[in-house]
Amino acid sequence: MINHVWGLFTHPEREWQQIRTEDESIRHIYLTHTLLLAVIPPLCAYIGTTQVGWTIGERAPVMLTQASALGMAMMSYLTLLAGVAIMGGFIHWMARTYDADPSLARCIAFATYTATPLFIGGVAALYPHLWLGLIVGTAAISYTVYLLYSGLPTFMDVSAEEGFMFSSSILSVGLVVLVAIMAFTVVLWGLGAGPQYTT
Repeated sequence: MINHVWGLFTHPEREWQQIRTEDESIRHIYLTHTLLLAVIPPLCAYIGTTQVGWTIGERAPVMLTQASALGMAMMSYLTLLAGVAIMGGFIHWMARTYDADPSLARCIAFATYTATPLFIGGVAALYPHLWLGLIVGTAAISYTVYLLYSGLPTFMDVSAEEGFMFSSSILSVGLVVLVAIMAFTVVLWGLGAGPQYTT
């Protein structure tokens, strides 16, 4: 896994070609890649919100209780795992439109590797500061979009034109999934599952 993660940042084109030759099962992908990468943002957020906190003006740092942060971290982790599976499912479903026939496992692998910058960018949550989160988040999203558009034609073995349309479709679905997750979070918070702060 580490080799692929490093390769996606240092030589993405060559790495996509190497990943394309691998034939992994969904179980293997989750056990060796997705479960490990997806734990980074929730774990860092848990540490950042319970040990560091965030400062508003000149006030003392605001922190979450450990129980509240743990519950939110677990929900975030499960959401990330489900999000990868949902995106992999959509990629698999949409592939037929572009004359590609990848397995579901390959589509989930593609979703995992494409989201790698977002997972790694979760390290910024160790120090929950608005500007740091904004800068790292923007960089992570930008590189994720780059991996999507540059890697899909190679990984799915489609033309550059089809790859652009396919990538744009995936990006649109990803935005819809993100909005749905945010709406679901708001509903949960409204039902009393929101954060609890230390006093």
